[in-house]
Amino acid sequence: MASKLYNIIVGGASVGAGAYFTTWLLTGENPTQLQTVQAEAGKKTGRLRTLPPRSTQIQSLNSEEFDVLIIGGGATGAGCAIDSVTRGLKTALVELDDFASGTSSRSTKLIHGGVRYLQKAILNLDLEQYKMVKEALHERATMLKTAPHLTHAIPIMLPVYEWWKVPYYWVGIKAYDLVAGSKTVKSSYYLTKTEALEIFPMLKKDKLVGAIVYHDGQQDDARMCLALALTATRYGATVANHVKAVHIIKDDKGKICGAHLRDELTGKEWDVKAKCVINAAGPFTDSVRKMDDSNVKEICTPSKGVHIVLPGYYSPEQMGLLDPETSDGRVIFFLPWQKHTLSGTTDSPCAVTYNPTPTEDEISFILNEIKNYLNSDVEVRRGDVLSAWGGIRPLVSDPNKGDTQSLARNHIVHVSKSNLITIAGGKWTTYRAMAQETIDAAIQAVPELKPTKPECQTDGLQLEGAHGWTPTMYIRLVQDFGLECEVAQHLATSYGDRAFAVAKLANLTGKRWPVIGNKIHPEFPYIDAEIRYGVREYAVTAVDMIARRLRLAFLNVQAAQEALPTIVNIMAEELNWNDEEKEKQLKMANHFLATEMGMSVNRASRDKIPITLSQEEVKMYVKRFQILDHDHKGYVSINDIRRSMKNAGENVTGDELHEILKEIDTNMNGQVELDEYLQMMSALKSGHISHSRFARMAELEEFHNKTQSKISVERSGGGF
Repeated sequence: MASKLYNIIVGGASVGAGAYFTTWLLTGENPTQLQTVQAEAGKKTGRLRTLPPRSTQIQSLNSEEFDVLIIGGGATGAGCAIDSVTRGLKTALVELDDFASGTSSRSTKLIHGGVRYLQKAILNLDLEQYKMVKEALHERATMLKTAPHLTHAIPIMLPVYEWWKVPYYWVGIKAYDLVAGSKTVKSSYYLTKTEALEIFPMLKKDKLVGAIVYHDGQQDDARMCLALALTATRYGATVANHVKAVHIIKDDKGKICGAHLRDELTGKEWDVKAKCVINAAGPFTDSVRKMDDSNVKEICTPSKGVHIVLPGYYSPEQMGLLDPETSDGRVIFFLPWQKHTLSGTTDSPCAVTYNPTPTEDEISFILNEIKNYLNSDVEVRRGDVLSAWGGIRPLVSDPNKGDTQSLARNHIVHVSKSNLITIAGGKWTTYRAMAQETIDAAIQAVPELKPTKPECQTDGLQLEGAHGWTPTMYIRLVQDFGLECEVAQHLATSYGDRAFAVAKLANLTGKRWPVIGNKIHPEFPYIDAEIRYGVREYAVTAVDMIARRLRLAFLNVQAAQEALPTIVNIMAEELNWNDEEKEKQLKMANHFLATEMGMSVNRASRDKIPITLSQEEVKMYVKRFQILDHDHKGYVSINDIRRSMKNAGENVTGDELHEILKEIDTNMNGQVELDEYLQMMSALKSGHISHSRFARMAELEEFHNKTQSKISVERSGGGF
């Protein structure tokens, strides 16, 4: 330890070595001081305990009885866990996959009241819809306050192309501000055509008469859900991911008294007793309800919403866009998010599935809507889609209304005859209010529940990472730890005041600057320490890490695939994976990227475009193909790819070789024919595909071949 600190102090003297030493000392190296610091922090922040490892959580589920057991680890389930535990109820939560693995990580990332809902409320004089918007605007303000590191205000532009619509939209947006009242993020305002184009130069100029700008909130949805789960754990809840509720247990009177669980990682099964079971399973609400009553009528109508991610240059860094009149009547958002551009969403009926996948038609629909709003200078290319994903949003009919089949616009809380409490519907923004209503209903329905604090405690309760966070906190990370500024900003906005604990786990870079923090991918600010800290945040698979602890899979599937070997190696050190488990995790993660994050859709799209290569280009690519086909077989094999990568100085794994082959092998026969290669190059040229490792490899192989064939200095008569 002494030598390590010496190296840090000597190497980072210019960035506050004394502060660095103090930070390390007080975050784990001196037990007495650590206990004092933790005790004081607990009084101020409500962090009643350190995060127990997952094994401890599983042991708790095995050996203890609970007041409340929650099934589902999305936003609503995690919100219920916080509400329950802060009222003094002994609480447990289980999630079949990972926290936010379903709909809660696949949203539009907005925290909003619903401009469209307010429009309908006013036009239809609908009081229920109005109340829903008002509640959501209150919750929007609460989210911005309770997790300021994960949320921020975002201005959204509404372009206007007809003069008569200016007062119409103006009145509607001002009504939105008025309903928010003191909770307004920032007042809306009007922009002239010139002002709108200065801020959003990508906009189509023709017929534009002006724009109206209003404000909503934006969040990192997966990390927000994780913050909810971690906060519940800090307050004493037992929270476990990758644990399935197999079936519900009832007592002699037919009342629910627990559930039979299975650890999906080990296969171990057991019963857990609970006075109350809450169903917060999102799209899988009906499957849990049928555990209670196999004859119950389904109430969920699933709808798939697809989003795509484009490069950041498609939109201004601090301004979003709303298209209120798409060809199918649904609102499309076009938003800056984590230095990229996020657009969505579609709305199409679908079957409930654990693995929703985007289709080419859905991606093309969003791209075509974008083209309608951007000027002709901006070529909207299919190959610029860096990631695409689908999420399932369940519309819910209210079982409390009998046979009316009334579709609930907001959410429903239902108590069955056996006391299964079901919370379904709603949206991300209102998760806290939904949780409050759910726990209120549980306390009323189950007399055995005796909360020490009957009233809800969560309105204004700060979440994990929020207590010590400030907008300039990242500067301390730079000064005290020697982190690169972009990395420090990322850590501060992802982990809040826990960023110091993350930085403590970072390795030295061996460079003058930055002192610590080795990036896992050169294009992104994610560092090695986040993988180690992610395991402490209950990440147990590579997919947990790339999709939800980091957001790499949602931002760029190609970069996620390239970073996977590094991520898996670090996780293997933390979780004691052997080589077989590492291979399994790589395969699972690559399959996730290919199916759920749109990578295979991108690959397949090139088959639909014509080959538009010139005669000279065809000759060049044929030559490159022949160089790769070393034995003149007429095709390129995986061994040819391995040899070419070795010539380029890259030692790749077997899985990586197969991934390179898969991206071009459209007929799936295990080899690359010339026509497949030409199709790939044509797709790259037209912008239908943005990147191909095979194409780059062929280019490098041609260069390597030319270098090898040059006459040596000695043979040419050169030299001394």
